[in-house]
Amino acid sequence: MATEKEKYPMASMGFLEAAVKISHTSPDIPAEVQLSMREHFLRRTQRMQRQTTEPASSTRHSSFKRHLPRQMQVSSLDLGDDYDVDEQPTSIGRIKPELYKQMTTENDESANSKGGKNCGKINFSLRYDYENEMLLVKILKAFDLPAKDLCGSSDPYVKIYLLPDRKQKFQTRVHRKTLNPTFDESFQFPVPYDELAVRKLHLSVFDFDRFSRHDMIGEVILDNLFEVSDLSRETSIWRDIQYATSESVDLGEIMFSLCYLPTAGRLTLTVIKCRNLKAMDITGYSDPYVKVSLICDGRRLKKKKTTTKKNTLNPTYNEAIIFDIPPESMDQVSLHISVMDYDLVGHNEIIGVCRLGCGAEGLGRDHWNEMLAYPRKPIAHWHPLLESKKTEKEWKARTASFDSQGSCPSPKPPASP
Repeated sequence: MATEKEKYPMASMGFLEAAVKISHTSPDIPAEVQLSMREHFLRRTQRMQRQTTEPASSTRHSSFKRHLPRQMQVSSLDLGDDYDVDEQPTSIGRIKPELYKQMTTENDESANSKGGKNCGKINFSLRYDYENEMLLVKILKAFDLPAKDLCGSSDPYVKIYLLPDRKQKFQTRVHRKTLNPTFDESFQFPVPYDELAVRKLHLSVFDFDRFSRHDMIGEVILDNLFEVSDLSRETSIWRDIQYATSESVDLGEIMFSLCYLPTAGRLTLTVIKCRNLKAMDITGYSDPYVKVSLICDGRRLKKKKTTTKKNTLNPTYNEAIIFDIPPESMDQVSLHISVMDYDLVGHNEIIGVCRLGCGAEGLGRDHWNEMLAYPRKPIAHWHPLLESKKTEKEWKARTASFDSQGSCPSPKPPASP
């Protein structure tokens, strides 16, 4: 169209003149107005010619428009007439793949740290003594342990169990400031040969901490004891130490008996022994003694203690501690038992505690009620040791509940003969 107008400019001029001539027939239009109209039409025609002769848009823009709906998924959505889509580019709401890639990497690292993290290796040997029916376990050494202390080292030791029995456990000495300790310690588990197929060897590697809870480095569980040999001869075994979350270190147990004589108003607590106490000294042992406090309304009335046993985790006492308590006051008092580690320099440390009384929990309450139900008869039980802070919180909660009730639960009557 534009090219035809460029070839025939006089034809367009003739068209305008004809139009003007038609308008010229009207007597109401003056000659000056007709002349201005003619000039106006000429200028408009020239402008139209310039616009139509400009080059068309490039093909790359049409290509961009064709791909636009696939690149901008939001613009292709039909949101209705009530929504105006702002097509101005912005970073808000835009997916950034690099962020997801980083998060995925972090998640993979955390998964590795929880599951398959390698915490070094441990070397031990097994042999069965057929004559004495003993499983001989020798902890040889560990290699490439992770550093648990701020100095970049650890103080490792190993606990040994023959599962499912956890009552009997052994522990190596603590080795100071090393990631490659050499233990060379042997331990004996009495077990019949027929039971070996169902027993599991559990090794727990810990980092000794003098002032707080011991950190667990990792563990090794040997499900099948006959996996490496028939145990007729000593067999050396290497195993990777598998990462394990920090577990509560066993504080040990205490065994004592309770006996109350109502006629004399005398309460006798006999401390018999302790077992598997937590090692508090760098030697891997403790110097334990037992302290018993008589509590009434939150106040300590009396305190007595046993002798101290040196360098042992399984002390035997057989010592009696006596308190004079009238029968009418038995529902108002309680006993606080603490197993302590004697320290020649500094303060003595608490290994673990347990509480007895109407306001106690679990075995502490049951043992107390059983003593009241069977007067003049010693009642002995094993009690697990608990952390002092945790027990303090539980005791306050129980005491508040007991005060609101106003009385101690009545003990069971003694069984008739």
